[in-house]
Amino acid sequence: MKYITIAFQIIVGLSILNVWLVQLNKPTQWRGGNATSIREEFRVYGLPEWSFYLIGFLKVVLALALIAALWFPSFLKPAALGLAALLTGSVLMHVKIKDPIKKSMPAFIFLSMCLCIVFAF
Repeated sequence: MKYITIAFQIIVGLSILNVWLVQLNKPTQWRGGNATSIREEFRVYGLPEWSFYLIGFLKVVLALALIAALWFPSFLKPAALGLAALLTGSVLMHVKIKDPIKKSMPAFIFLSMCLCIVFAF
């Protein structure tokens, strides 16, 4: 189980960092509505501008903490719980705007991985 936890930590952590630091302003098939960037996606969801910065900051910090938990195990559950909460919000935003299920799948998969880290391991 330890190796599955490590794999989930790396997958979720690097994926969140990729989305928020590399793919931030690039269109992807997973964006909510017809958004072409994360900032635009937040507008589609009807969220205020400041939430883009807050959520982005929290996701990056928690993704880094999830990876750092490889060396500092006390970071593991708080980081996974925090990301699970934020990813729940991501899934709910896709539901709110009636996106096809496909668009919320990455958030749902990462949410599931975070919950496995917290509760199953």
